[in-house]
Amino acid sequence: MVGYRDSKESVRRRLRRIEGQVRGLQRMVEEEAYCIDVLTQVSAVTGALQEVALGLLDEHLSHCVRKAMQSGGPEMDDKVAEASAAIARLVRS
Repeated sequence: MVGYRDSKESVRRRLRRIEGQVRGLQRMVEEEAYCIDVLTQVSAVTGALQEVALGLLDEHLSHCVRKAMQSGGPEMDDKVAEASAAIARLVRS
């Protein structure tokens, strides 16, 4: 079971909104919009994706990692390492 199951519809709505923003970016480039305007929209999309990622990470920590911590054993170490790697990827992006 995934940690975001209860918020799945909310995540899907946000991703559809982001998808629309990306389509808007494509139109802006096709119509040769002013570079700064395109960059502003790229920044908005990036921020929106980061919010989705942080929400998913929060769900993972509060559900999957917590459950693994309660059960202990090697699964706990695996989940903590997995979460740390995910955080590192988010920080680098």
